[in-house]
Amino acid sequence: MNNTENMNQFEKVVEIVEKYNNDPTKLIPIMQAIQEEYRYLPQEILTSVAVMLGVSPAKVYGIATFYSHFSLEPKGKYIIKICDGTACHVKGSGVLIEKMKEHLKLGEDQTTTPDMLFTLESVSCLGACGLAPVVVINDDVYGQLTAAKGVSLIDEIRTKEQDNV
Repeated sequence: MNNTENMNQFEKVVEIVEKYNNDPTKLIPIMQAIQEEYRYLPQEILTSVAVMLGVSPAKVYGIATFYSHFSLEPKGKYIIKICDGTACHVKGSGVLIEKMKEHLKLGEDQTTTPDMLFTLESVSCLGACGLAPVVVINDDVYGQLTAAKGVSLIDEIRTKEQDNV
């Protein structure tokens, strides 16, 4: 990252913190806004936020690691959450996870595609058991998904992204 990119990144963080009046009690919404902007919480930004708010970096890092909503690793533009709770598992979410992971060419410990387009996450419950197996892609819910339909969704998103380039 060059100096111009660093300055632009820092300016955006300052803008977000100032939106919340540099109030340390607003740390969680500040972190949510930063994650929305960058799709994760970069370490250097967390340190800057701590300094700007006058709180310890350990407190900021503690919150970032406590809440599962926050990520310290970069995520893709499309976050695919596949439920593997009891109802979804019984209805085949395990096969769905494997087929989608295979289609995205993700390695054993890899969750995000190299092009930063997709992040695949297995979650314990999405609260939509009646739609099992269920997948959420960003804010869109897809129920009763088969492996073939899951792969097709990925292909549709890829095609849409290529058309937008």
